[in-house]
Amino acid sequence: MAAKFAFFPPNPPSYKVVTDELTGLLLLTPFPQRENVEVLKLPTRSGTEIVAVYIRHPMATSTLLYSHGNAADLGQMYELFIELSIHLRVNLMGYDYSGYGQSSGKPSEQNTYSRY
Repeated sequence: MAAKFAFFPPNPPSYKVVTDELTGLLLLTPFPQRENVEVLKLPTRSGTEIVAVYIRHPMATSTLLYSHGNAADLGQMYELFIELSIHLRVNLMGYDYSGYGQSSGKPSEQNTYSRY
């Protein structure tokens, strides 16, 4: 019951994960494919799978790990991630929590802390 009051994943999710038939790469729809963006599905120790995006910047010397807010998912954050990477000249990795976006599992405090 507490999880219903504490976690607010967008419903429905703002994106879908699809596999490109030619390359086999994962893509986020409805966003255009970008050469410098990698979409990942990462297994967690609790048995869920979370979706993440890794954005490469050609001049980056560091990587920013971005944990979005409670009522958002990767689709809502995607364009901000692109802009942050460009303007800060960093690689950026953003991810969804379990139960957010297309990540499996249920939103919970325990799943938020789950290691990848």
